[in-house]
Amino acid sequence: MTALSSSSSSVSRLLSPSSQSKTPKFLNLLNPQPQQKSHTKNLIFTLKPPSLSILFSTKPTKPFKPLFYSTPVRSLFTGIVEEMGEIKHLGYDKDGSFTMKIQAKTILEDIHLGDSIAVNGTCLTVTDFDTQLAEFTIGLAPETLRKTSLGELQHGSSVNLERALSPSTRMGGHFVQGHVDGTGVIVRREPEGDSLWVKVKAGKDLLKYIVPKGFIAVDGTSLTVVDVFDEEDCFNFMLVAYTQQKVVIPLKKVGQKVNLEVDILGKYVERLLSSGFVDSIRSSRPVEVH
Repeated sequence: MTALSSSSSSVSRLLSPSSQSKTPKFLNLLNPQPQQKSHTKNLIFTLKPPSLSILFSTKPTKPFKPLFYSTPVRSLFTGIVEEMGEIKHLGYDKDGSFTMKIQAKTILEDIHLGDSIAVNGTCLTVTDFDTQLAEFTIGLAPETLRKTSLGELQHGSSVNLERALSPSTRMGGHFVQGHVDGTGVIVRREPEGDSLWVKVKAGKDLLKYIVPKGFIAVDGTSLTVVDVFDEEDCFNFMLVAYTQQKVVIPLKKVGQKVNLEVDILGKYVERLLSSGFVDSIRSSRPVEVH
């Protein structure tokens, strides 16, 4: 009887929650400080409601898929437009990427995936092409849309196209990287004979690099600056009759934007002067002893 009574007492202790001295493992995970008694409220999680900004977000919700190809050598252009292409598509695709599809002819003669093409002076990468339909596709990053005028294009718009330089290419314009520094606004168009004067307003941060008779790329077209009007934050250039037929600038109206890339040499000179490079050279000269 004593053995049976002892066994019953042991079983009752195992079944009684109050007799357990150790806190269950799953409660230890939720509460690092074990307590003798656990309450239901310890198992309740508070979930914050989603932000309302999600409902009004214009960004694609699908996971990011890289569509851009990179080349080991940075591309260089001359600003000599090869042809004008036509926009066939501009916007988000089904996979959530913002792309531009352009119909062209000359550009497709030796096109490859990953090639760099200057579109209105913006260096972009070929992500797809179709020689049968005579069109190619490029991807546009948000920063590209913010810094250039490409976002203002529409279906049917014309764009300047130039392939990157090859070792055998003649250097007809100037060194153009396809890295747009900013945009300007056309404020005046005035014909003179069969030529066309164009006046562009630019920010002071760009105008300081623009000099009379200096180079500038406007929508990817290598042009020579005629005059700079600092008091108006403007500069002008002239297009001859032949150039007017080969580039998109004459198709634009007063008030429309153009992509601008200033001559890289001016930025290098400014950088060297501000870094104290000239002073370091002077101090390193040997002292002449007479």
